[in-house]
Amino acid sequence: MTVKKIKTLKKAVIIAVLIAAPCACIVISLFLGRYPIHYADVFPLIWGKISYGAEMTASIQSSVIWEIRLPRAFLGALVGASLAASGTALQGLFRNPLVSSGMLGVSSGAGFGAALAIIMFKSTAAIYICAFIFGIMAVILSYLVGKIYNSAPAIMLVLGGVIISSIFSAMISFLKFLADPYEDLPSIVFWLMGSLASVQGHDVLAAAIPMLGGIMGLMLIRWRINVLSMGEREAKTLGIHVNMNRAAVIIFTTIATAGAVCISGIIGWVGLVIPHMGRMIAGNDNRILMPVSISLGACFMVIIDNIARNISGGEIPLGILTSLIGGPFFIYLLRRTRGGGW
Repeated sequence: MTVKKIKTLKKAVIIAVLIAAPCACIVISLFLGRYPIHYADVFPLIWGKISYGAEMTASIQSSVIWEIRLPRAFLGALVGASLAASGTALQGLFRNPLVSSGMLGVSSGAGFGAALAIIMFKSTAAIYICAFIFGIMAVILSYLVGKIYNSAPAIMLVLGGVIISSIFSAMISFLKFLADPYEDLPSIVFWLMGSLASVQGHDVLAAAIPMLGGIMGLMLIRWRINVLSMGEREAKTLGIHVNMNRAAVIIFTTIATAGAVCISGIIGWVGLVIPHMGRMIAGNDNRILMPVSISLGACFMVIIDNIARNISGGEIPLGILTSLIGGPFFIYLLRRTRGGGW
């Protein structure tokens, strides 16, 4: 066997593993839950739904799989993949391993939008829409703040994100102060901690469109992130339009992150931890690191969601579990990098 054939075979195996791992996590999640479904019954139920359609809706087990567990697992995988891909792209863009997908204020903006919708509209659809719109708006405001001082646009963009995040966090606190303490306030607090408990089958398409769009965009330009990570001068020397490509990365990461946050609430640390796990496996080349991070992020979030809904009698918010893992890892990361960049 020639060297070329060996490399082709190795690439095919890697691609197959990256695709199979999240799919395996999703399938396993169909077996898990408080309502018992034997593993031998899962695949006949799936095939029966596909074959007979509405005739299978009378089955409770089929409804549990198709209306609760499968949409939740699928969206959990998309949320993890979106946050991981966004974190990977931003860490490469800013050349700093301590940057995460919520650095530009999208999470705080989405949180404010969701809190506003809970108080004013009391509708799940309104929560998704407002969270997405205000998440996008927060990044736009961060960009406008970063344009004030043009000599170091990357640094100013991060500082702009910190400022806008702080403002939106204060506005969230103000809305919590105004909210009804018996109805609205618990909903706001639970949403901010992150959860997929309210996900239903009809949410899949609406939530998947922005997340898949952002992921696909980052996959298409991932080789340009390698060039941008070399520095502005080197990128211009290689013929890369720095501002245009930087804007493209920010737009795609914003769309992916906003799509994830609007459906799941604020889930921290995924955009920070998963890219580093991927980097330990695949190195710094974003052509390989990006798909590895996407696969790891999807698996990680499905696993965390299964733990959250099965570990106790009441469902644990996802943000709590991701913080328990991300916090110690962040301490390790600070010690390893001493707060610096690459």
